[in-house]
This record gives sequence, structure tokens and C-alpha cells, in this order.
Amino acid sequence: MSDLSVLSASELDIALQELKGWSVEQGKLHCQFQFPSFVEAFGFIISVALVAETMGHHPEWCNVYNCISVDLITHDAGGITINDIHLARKMNELAQ
Repeated sequence: MSDLSVLSASELDIALQELKGWSVEQGKLHCQFQFPSFVEAFGFIISVALVAETMGHHPEWCNVYNCISVDLITHDAGGITINDIHLARKMNELAQ
């Protein structure tokens, strides 16, 4: 991981302005993705898993049929860091 500094409230607000669909819930970055089918949702999970593994930064997520609920937090830092923002951006790109 590149940076373990927890983002300030203002830094997080700025980042959220560019992260369509993301919010902060229970101290974590949160987003829900919905796809036309289970296969497309699972393909998204696989694509994100490959990126997350290269980053060494893994999401908390739940998949029910075509819906995926994602929470991002940097546990080692005890909050949301730039690593979470980078992974959220990549997830939005992959969901396109």
C-alpha cells in the first residue's frame, strides 16, 4: 500500500465529489453496483479482484445475484485513505 494516512474530512469530501455513486457509511467508503445479470456482476468481481490483488488492497463486498455492495477502508490505517479512493475509482471504471 502506498499511503496509510487517513484522509481528513475535507480531503474525503473533495474525493467524493468525483466518485459517482460512493458515500461514507459507518466510516467506510460505500457503493452499490447493479448489473444486468449475475454473470456480468461476477465478471466485475473477478476484474476488481485482479486489480485489488495487484494493489495489495482488498474490498469488503457482498454479491446477491446482480447486485454488489462494496465497502472500502484501510484497516491498517484505521480509516479511509488514498488507497481506498484509488480502488473506488478503478471500480467505477470497471463497472462501465
